[in-house]
Formats: sequence, C-alpha cells, structure tokens
Amino acid sequence: MKISYNWLKEYVAIDLAPEKACEILTDTGLEVEGLHKIEAVKGGLKGVVVGEVLTCEKHPDADRLNVTTVNVGGEKPLQIVCGAPNVAAGQKVIVATVGCTLYPTPEEAFKIKKSKIRGVESFGMICAEDELGLGESHDGILVLPNDIEVGTPAATYFELDDDYEIEIGLTPNRADAMGHVGVARDLVAFLNVHENANLSLKMPSIDAFKGDSNDLKIDVSVENEDVCPRYMGTTIKDVKIEASPAWLQKRLRAIGLSPINNVVDATNYVMHELGTPLHAFDADKLNGKIVVKTASENDKFKTLDEVERELSSENLMITNGDENLCIAGVFGGLDSGISQNSTSIFLESAYFNPVSVRKTAKFHALNTDSSFRFERGVDPNMTEYALKRTALLIQEIAGGTIAMDVVDTNPNPIDSWTVDFDFERCNKLIGHDLPKEMVVDILTNLDIKIIEENGSLTKLSIPTYRVDVTREADVIEEVLRIYGFNKVPIPEKLNSSISYFQKPDKEKVQNVISEMLVGLGYTETLNNSLTKSAYIDELAGEILSNENSVKMLNPLSQDLDVMRQSMIFNALEMVAHNQNRQNSDLKLYEFGKTYHKYESGYTENKRLMILATGKKERENWNSSKDDNSFYTIKAIANAVLKRLGLVGLLKEKALKKSLLQDGVQLFVLKSKIGEIGWASSKMKKHFGIKNDVFIADLDWDAILDALKFSKIKYTELPKTFAVRRDFSLLLNSEVQFSEIENIARSCDKKILKEIGLFDVYEGKNLPEGKKSYAVSFKFQDAEKTLKDQQVDAVMNKIRTQLEGQLAAELR
Repeated sequence: MKISYNWLKEYVAIDLAPEKACEILTDTGLEVEGLHKIEAVKGGLKGVVVGEVLTCEKHPDADRLNVTTVNVGGEKPLQIVCGAPNVAAGQKVIVATVGCTLYPTPEEAFKIKKSKIRGVESFGMICAEDELGLGESHDGILVLPNDIEVGTPAATYFELDDDYEIEIGLTPNRADAMGHVGVARDLVAFLNVHENANLSLKMPSIDAFKGDSNDLKIDVSVENEDVCPRYMGTTIKDVKIEASPAWLQKRLRAIGLSPINNVVDATNYVMHELGTPLHAFDADKLNGKIVVKTASENDKFKTLDEVERELSSENLMITNGDENLCIAGVFGGLDSGISQNSTSIFLESAYFNPVSVRKTAKFHALNTDSSFRFERGVDPNMTEYALKRTALLIQEIAGGTIAMDVVDTNPNPIDSWTVDFDFERCNKLIGHDLPKEMVVDILTNLDIKIIEENGSLTKLSIPTYRVDVTREADVIEEVLRIYGFNKVPIPEKLNSSISYFQKPDKEKVQNVISEMLVGLGYTETLNNSLTKSAYIDELAGEILSNENSVKMLNPLSQDLDVMRQSMIFNALEMVAHNQNRQNSDLKLYEFGKTYHKYESGYTENKRLMILATGKKERENWNSSKDDNSFYTIKAIANAVLKRLGLVGLLKEKALKKSLLQDGVQLFVLKSKIGEIGWASSKMKKHFGIKNDVFIADLDWDAILDALKFSKIKYTELPKTFAVRRDFSLLLNSEVQFSEIENIARSCDKKILKEIGLFDVYEGKNLPEGKKSYAVSFKFQDAEKTLKDQQVDAVMNKIRTQLEGQLAAELR
C-alpha cells in the first residue's frame, strides 16, 4: 500500500524527517518496504535561477531572435540568445544555466549547453512555463515580479514541495491502516506515548453538509442484509464533470493513481484518506431506485474494463431493479459509471460482508482497491462520515447541490465489542513489567476505552475500526507494538529443555532423503493442498470419488474448492507450467499430504512424489541425449528405499486400478508403500503436456512405519570370490522382471546376493507373444568358497520354479 508523506501530514502536525517517520511506522507494525522521493518537477529545477535582463538587442542575423545580457547573481552577466517575443530589458526572468537539465515532460530530458546561435554565443536559456515542466503555455517567457532577488533558486521561488512515497507491506489484519488517517493514527499514538507530543488527528469537518432539496430522490432497498448490513447514499445534481484541480491530481499521482475526472477522483481520494471505498453512479441510469441483491446464475455483466463477465448466484450486485449496475464492493459497471455527460450522481457508501466480497473478487479473478479493503473489513460506522466527506468534496470541485436526504438502511451505529483485560497477564505475556500508567496511556491513544476496572482486571471497549482486536492477546499485542518490540530487554538467563524424539526421527529421515534427491539433481517443490474437484470427475472418476473429498465451506475459487486426494494432479500442473515456459526437462520431488473423508472420519496421509520428464541430463556437448524413462524413476525410488534399508524387504506387483499408467506397485512385507508409473495420454492431453511424465507416488507414512523392520547390520568384507551364473529365458510377453526376481529370492536367501536383467529382446525369430530375458545371478558366501554343486542346486531350483510358475523356457 502506498502513502504520500505530504498527504499524511494533513492529519497530524509533525515535522519529522521521512526516514524517521518510516522507522516509527515499522516499529509499530506497519512495515515500510520502500521510501521514494517524488519531485514536484522532475530534476527539481537544479541549476535554474532568477535572473534580471540587463540589455536586450536584436540579433544581427535573425529577425526573431534577441541577444540579451542577464544578471544571475554571478561575477559577470551571461549572454543569452532568446527567441521569446516578450523578452525586454529590466525584466526578472527564470534562467536555466549551462549544465543543468530540464524536463519539459517527465520522459523528455533537455540539457542546457553552451551554444552558438546564428554566430552569436549563448550561455543559458530564458525559460517559458512549458520548458520548466510547470505547465503547457509557450506564449512567451515567464516574467516575474520585480521584487524577487536575483540568484534565487527557481525551486525556492515556485515553492516546489517534494513529496515522499511510503510503501507499506500491510498485513491482512491491519484493516484500520488502509488509509492515510489510519497510518496517521499510529504516528499520533507513538509520538504521544514516547515524546509527550500531545498530538491529535486532524479530521476534515463535515459540519457543512446539508440537504439542499429532495428533488432527486432514489429509493434504496437491500434484499440480502446478511451480505450488506449497511447501505447509505445521497444524490448531487448539477455537477460539472471535468478534470480535477491540480492539488487533487497531485495527491493521487503521489500514490500511483491516475486522475480520471473530478467526481471519480473525489471517491478515490476519500477511499485512500479514510480506507472506506465509495462509488458514484450516474443518477440518470438508475430509474429512480437502487436494489441490492444477488445475481441470477450465468447472468452477463460488462464491467468498467469492458470485459463481459458471467455472474454467479452468490455475487452481490447493485442494480436498478432490472439491470445490474455494479459488482458490490468489487468493480463498477461500464454503463452506469460517471461520464463527461453526467450531470447528476448517486453517491454510495456501504458496508459489505468481507467473506462475500472476497469470494466474488476471487470468482472473477479481480483485485481492486475496493475489494482489497472490503474483504479485510472496513469500519461500518465510518460509512456516514465517508459519504458526507465525499459529497462535500464533490461540491467543492464539481459544484452541484445535495438533492436527496441521506438514506441509511441501518441508521443505528454498530456497537463496539468488549474485551476483558488483565494488566498482570499483559506484563507476563510481554515478558517485561510496564507501568500501569503507560499501558493506560497506550490504550487511550489507540481509542481503546476502559469501561470497568477492578484492580488489575478491566473491561475494554474496542473501536469498530479495529476488526482484528477481539481477544485479550490482541490488546496485549497492541500495547507491545506501541511500546516497542525493541524495548523489551533480552533476558540474561535462557532456559532450555532436552527434547525427546521418537524413533525414527521423522524430520531427520525426511532431510536425509531430501539431501539425497537434491544430490541426484532433483528439485524440491511445494504445492497448494487445495485443488479443484473437476480433476477427479474428468480424469479419475474410476479411481477416486469426490464423495471422499474434503470440501471447502467458502472456496476462494472453483479451482481451489477441495483438499487434494492425490499429489499427481499438482505434479502435472507443475510440468505444464514449466513446459509452457520452455523448461521441459524436469526432475522434481515433493513431500506433502493428501486428504480424504470417510464415514469413519477425516484422514491425512503424508506422501513423497518424485517425477522425471524430458532429457535425463541438461543439454551440453558431452551430456547424454537420452530421455528419462520408467526405469529412471524406478531407479530413483529404489535408491530411496535402499537408503532407508528397505530394499531387501521390497516386493513388486503389477499396477492395478491406479491414476498412473502401467508400472508397478511396491510392497514391504504385506504393506503397500507406493506406485511407480507414468501419466496416461488422457492426463497429458488434459494438461497440454507433450513429453512422457514418469512418477513415483510413495506413501511416506507407510514407509516410516516400515522402518521398524529395517535393522542395521554390520558385516565384515567377504573373504571369498563371488560366482555368477546366467539364464537366457523365453517368456510370455506379460511377464515382468519383478516376478522373476521374487521367485529367485524365494528359492534361496543365504548365498543368492544379486539378480540383474542385462538384456531384453522382442521381435524377429521369436514366437508371437514371447520375449527373451537374459538374467544374471550372483552368489557368494562370506565365510567359504562356494562349490559348483551348491550353486547348481540353487540354479536348478530357480529354473524349476520359473518353468512351473511362469512357463519359462531356457534358450
């Protein structure tokens, strides 16, 4: 949020350096993220001074030029060639000296140099208004009053008032500081408490507001008071729409707003002054009434940005009974706004339900100054003041008369709430003893009133603009931020306790695997746990059901309406996002949770998702050009399980009923710990992904639970040689290597150490539906040298089992 320092000083009489004011604001919780100087005229008119024309003679070679000598307060007068028709001896003028830079427009720089014009040297320039960037007139040079001292800097003469733009990183809870008045309030509180400044807020008076007539009455009705608890309005007739006065344009530009016209600028000015949004309608478009109601489903509405939007039945609209005029609290309509032809206006000041405004803004992907404030919660009791303040400002700059008594659908002020507060508990939570008098002083300066007091216990009344202060802890935070976080002393003694961690240490195990994956070239990601239910309906209806989805009561949008049941959709969104930005070679992993709802209750399941797509290695002259494959991701998954000591307990089965295509299921003993496969063509098409995406979706909770079966064993290095035997097998095409591996390991668990697949062949010279596997078996006994008879016995047993269970044939 942007604040103008000069504008801020209209509400509090301070004479602080901008840097000091920023320091105070940061200390009180309004963190200043930037301070930028705004020059009234770009360049600040440096090197531009008041001069006196001593002589003025015709140029010898140019009828329209004059040769002048000008005293600018230096040792000798300057000779300047001037083409202005109104230049004359004896005038006080503005002179740009050699070396200075003028900015006729902020984008156009013009450096003054020593020059020769038609053979006569010129040492500067006598300036017109437009050349200085002070206006648009170029009728002649500026002629000043004779009493101005020669040599006076032009910036001093024109009283150029540089401003400072303060950029505040406003936290969502500080709805009270969404305008200049709210920011000034914190400065007043801090300076009064710490410097006894005896300051008070200087609020603009609205005493002059009065209804001149009731000639332009607009009937107002609210059909849904839950989402619009208060709606106020009045009309102003005979206004003249034109450009805003210079002072108002200057204020708006200082905070990054572009002036539009005097009426719209007035509403924007008051919004940034008080933090309360307002809206002005062309009264001739209202048909004599305002009706606040929700839209009809799928209605079409064109907003001020000329975009036609489809409305939801949950969108609150300002209508004239028949036509939609404005999305309440979010964005105005194209046809009902103020135009150059408007002469009568209806001015709206309202309080809309923050949740309703936020849902509507997110539904339409809009983030306006108005929605920014309403969705955080504005002061419901400020609506009347804001309405009258804006009406008076419009009358001041656009003329017109109040043509309708103020209408208020809820004229009773909303009561402030109370909070029980204990001074002793305040000191305990802060960790430092504050005098009771200082706490009372801070509360008073924050407009928090003590309505009952009994010893250290009090009952406080909280102002309605502090929507975030609802508990005693909130009040204590208010006390602390004004007192100063930096003033709380650091204790000399620090206490600590020895923590006990259950085995395995989950955080440590996760860090070990993260470091391993990063070392293998994978990048950790973090995705939103919210996703859209449409993924399940469109892509996973046979596997998952939205009946098991944890649904959001107030979803921010249709794309974030449920908690995710699977991390795979997030993974594919990441791939599509990167692919669309010419980054298609990815190796990613994420630790995250999935969420389900069953009849027995809600469940959370922590998972590890690993994916690879595109090239195995980054492009380089000596790098591999191979693509990632199923075996790439399978090797990574096996490496993870091996690092955890589970690979010896691992079993694989063919993938069935899964979001992934083909691949395998992973089991430790009888517990399923995950799946490895790749995204189906249907999924790739839905997300617009070109390359194959290989995914390992591992159940991290099940893996951690399986670690109890993993035992670290220390063995000495074998003293004997290993023996290798190979089988060349003819198999049915559907047989997987994991089946061969499981059968082989079941035949011997003592001397059979490794099983590998080193060749696969399918095609010519093989019967239809067959394939050839070349499988290696490594045997070793750590204590003694193996004999052929031992190895042959195991190999025969393996062969028999393969023939019986898989119909394998030796080639």
